[in-house]
Amino acid sequence: MNKRNYQKELDAIIENVKQGGAQVPTLFLHSCCAPCSSYCLEYLAPYFKITVFYYNPNISAVSEYRHRVAEQKRLIEIYNQEGKGQHIDVIEGDWQPADFYEAVKGYENIPEGGERCFRCFELRLRETALQAAKRGFDYFGTTLTISPLKNAQKLNEIGESLAGDVKWLPSDFKKKGGYGRSIELSHQYNLYRQDFCGCSFSKAEREAEKRMTAENNTCNQ
Repeated sequence: MNKRNYQKELDAIIENVKQGGAQVPTLFLHSCCAPCSSYCLEYLAPYFKITVFYYNPNISAVSEYRHRVAEQKRLIEIYNQEGKGQHIDVIEGDWQPADFYEAVKGYENIPEGGERCFRCFELRLRETALQAAKRGFDYFGTTLTISPLKNAQKLNEIGESLAGDVKWLPSDFKKKGGYGRSIELSHQYNLYRQDFCGCSFSKAEREAEKRMTAENNTCNQ
């Protein structure tokens, strides 16, 4: 079975939008953070009327959550001022970390990138699909596929399984230099770039990695 190229599938949809004339499809786009959304919005805004859905109950600390929300809204305000395609709206979802902990219960010790993450993806995309249907959007999608640490195939599989009246927008935003461009845009707009996904488990793993690196550097001196 040939591995699907989700980026090519997205490009084909965009080409159809270009040929469609004045009709601009609506997109309800889940975003994990401003840096990841930076390239995605730049890439999609010329072709879709986007509403960003900031829904991330996996983020544990209130200070971290508020910081990321503020950066997301600041970036969108900048993009709207600069006129990067269609006007972009933003909706903040309910922040209930208890929902995340319930979703990953029993998988707390699974390393990042495994089943715990897949359950987190499903939680966030399910709510995105639900809200997109309530609001009558044409498509729903996520910025998560831009990360080299996120499984784009799994994200697309989950998204497709949740699609109904609202179509899933396939993507692999890291392709075509997307991840590198997101880093450039983060520097350009001085965006806060976190070094963990947001959940307490990811943060603990990252801190352990830092300690190990520091210890190795000390031993090598």
